[in-house]
Amino acid sequence: MTDDILTIDTPSGTVRATARSRGKDAVVYALTGALRGSVHVTGTHHPRHWNQFTALRVSLGSANAMEATAPAESLPRRRGSATGYTGGLVRWTDAEYPYQHASTTPVESAAGNAPSPTTGETLARVMQACAEDVAHRPDLHRLLDASRERETPGLLRFLDWSMRKGEAEVACFGSKAQTHRRDARNAVSSWWTAARWLTARPHPVLALVLMNYQGSLAHRADYLPGYAEYAERAAREERDRVGRIRTEISSLRAQQRPRRRTRRPSVDYLA
Repeated sequence: MTDDILTIDTPSGTVRATARSRGKDAVVYALTGALRGSVHVTGTHHPRHWNQFTALRVSLGSANAMEATAPAESLPRRRGSATGYTGGLVRWTDAEYPYQHASTTPVESAAGNAPSPTTGETLARVMQACAEDVAHRPDLHRLLDASRERETPGLLRFLDWSMRKGEAEVACFGSKAQTHRRDARNAVSSWWTAARWLTARPHPVLALVLMNYQGSLAHRADYLPGYAEYAERAAREERDRVGRIRTEISSLRAQQRPRRRTRRPSVDYLA
């Protein structure tokens, strides 16, 4: 099989990227022309739907930046320059616009310096071109399936931890809401008790108790219901998030189960 070669026009000049498959789950591009080095592309999960493997992760260098540090000599650099750059992007698909959304990680040198605007634009165009090329490969589904096998165990561990943490947050917010509601009711009840006492037997101390100032009964009766509403809203939002996580966990576990093979239809049937 011949290697695919991309020709990419950039502000730094023409870059040629030669694609070579690495195993079943990655494509590595060797750069020549205005850039030297490598670009690594692999499948990954959707940034917002962790049970959907419909995204591509592009890393500068010859390794997946989420799993390993690329060798320094593989980091892309301008022709004639010794400064290599790290960084990457994730490009994902939605139903309406396949592979039209991308999020980037900062591009910087090993010393932590940002590239010049020209170099930064050059690297961005190369990463986008490599992602676009992989997105249209006939074996894309194999690359995404491999990413599902690779990432699912770690995702399940993280999502399980996140779900337990979320359930604890729901309980905490619910407890805070109940406390704020109770304290607000007590403040209102105490205020009206003091008001009745003041009516029956006026006294400066009782008048002071009824005034609205920081920490007073009136002040607590005023702000505590708002605090309770905030805690209740936070509990609902966290409960919804936990529900989504639970659904994603179930989906990922279902995807881990071996799929039953189906018989291929005969040629006579297809005819």
